[in-house]
Amino acid sequence: MKNKLLFPFLLILLLLAGYFFGFDISTTNKDIISKKNGDVPTYGEQNNSNKTNYSPTSTTGQIVFHDNYSLSYNEKYEQAEWVFYELKNVKSSGSFKRPYFIEDPKVKTKSATYKNYKNSGYDKGHLCPAADMKFSKEAFDETFYTSNISPQKKEFNGGIWNRLENKTRYWSEKFNGIYVVTGGVLKQSLKTIGTEKVAVPEHFYKILLSENNGKYKMIAFLIPNEMSSKPLYDYVVAVDEIEKMTGIDFFPILPDAIENELEKRSDYKDWSF
Repeated sequence: MKNKLLFPFLLILLLLAGYFFGFDISTTNKDIISKKNGDVPTYGEQNNSNKTNYSPTSTTGQIVFHDNYSLSYNEKYEQAEWVFYELKNVKSSGSFKRPYFIEDPKVKTKSATYKNYKNSGYDKGHLCPAADMKFSKEAFDETFYTSNISPQKKEFNGGIWNRLENKTRYWSEKFNGIYVVTGGVLKQSLKTIGTEKVAVPEHFYKILLSENNGKYKMIAFLIPNEMSSKPLYDYVVAVDEIEKMTGIDFFPILPDAIENELEKRSDYKDWSF
């Protein structure tokens, strides 16, 4: 008799365990990304600011979630087609020693080694800048994965691109946080470096979204990978232009009317230069 009663009791326990532990209640962003990308797989975990619904779509299906930024890795070009994060806390909590670049353990196809850059004539250009992640050593160190770098000319990396990164941090403080998407424009027939043939983008883009009390503003930059002394606003373009070049939908979760209006603009009147 005891055995007859024990079986249904165990069955009920198993059903309850499956209900409470087998159902992922934190699927909001995964579902949105999956629907926008045609149910492509995602890799890694979503943590902190990466739980936001503003993530771009991926043309490769290899989305990696780190603690403080996410990226879409493109194995063909051996780099991320974009990195995405919310920039809100730009205050430094100390001076951190720069670590060595290492391969990203979450990239299933393996990210290119830093050795490809040796004697190439190109900098290991951060996509998510280390200076944006100085609020903790862990966040700072996380930017030194090779999935977060792209070949940049030294005069570009230390010049106009650095000016744009500094301006982005300024806007983050001014507007109480912004969402940032950055990448190189990846296309056929690009020059490559190293044995793994890391592509050298001819242009880099940075797209910023500010949201305050339901009011949005957006600005995008498309800059050649070369030295420039021109003002930053000379490189402001419509997000639609970058989407056509890359095949990426940058803020798919925005209501269509808002997204369409913001992404067709190429003015900068709402931003302080």
